[in-house]
Amino acid sequence: MNHKIKKFTVKQLALVGLMTAVFCILGPIAFHIPISPVPISLGMLAIYFILTVLGMKLGTLSVVVYILLGLAGVPVFTDFTGGPGKLFGPTGGYIIGYVFMALVCGFFVDRWGSKIWISFLGMLLGTAICYLFGTLWLAHQASLTFPQALMAGVIPYIPPDLIKLLLAMTIGIQVRKRLVKAGLIPSSASPCQRSEPA
Repeated sequence: MNHKIKKFTVKQLALVGLMTAVFCILGPIAFHIPISPVPISLGMLAIYFILTVLGMKLGTLSVVVYILLGLAGVPVFTDFTGGPGKLFGPTGGYIIGYVFMALVCGFFVDRWGSKIWISFLGMLLGTAICYLFGTLWLAHQASLTFPQALMAGVIPYIPPDLIKLLLAMTIGIQVRKRLVKAGLIPSSASPCQRSEPA
């Protein structure tokens, strides 16, 4: 049993590092729109993909590592920025929301990995939680009412985020299946693969 834990720990940490690198590459890429201080970021694409592939524990760890790198000054946040000051900007709430989003989305992937629609609904719930954190902080920072902040920081981003989610899940599900089959992710983390040996 100890050998199994050690074996998967090494492989899982390697996967976390790889997925964090994906986040660091996509996270800084952003497209600004004139109606909001919140840019359209590829960070959401990255987090959807990471959670679809890794699930809750490893996915959340990857997200936390990404945030810590950004807070340490590595330019991995939107527009290639970094440092703790980013959390005090208008998008700081979304960064914090990433962690809670990872926990919720990852839980659904772990628990209902074979049921794509349930996993999809879990991703939507996690996204809504991230939106909530981001909206509350944006309202505070910009002295907006909650509905105003919702219009500025959420409503315009729902269609592109849905596209990112569908794309990330389409690719991520296939990657996850291959990783489970290769023994890089425990089969118990994917209900559709529970009968396969770890």
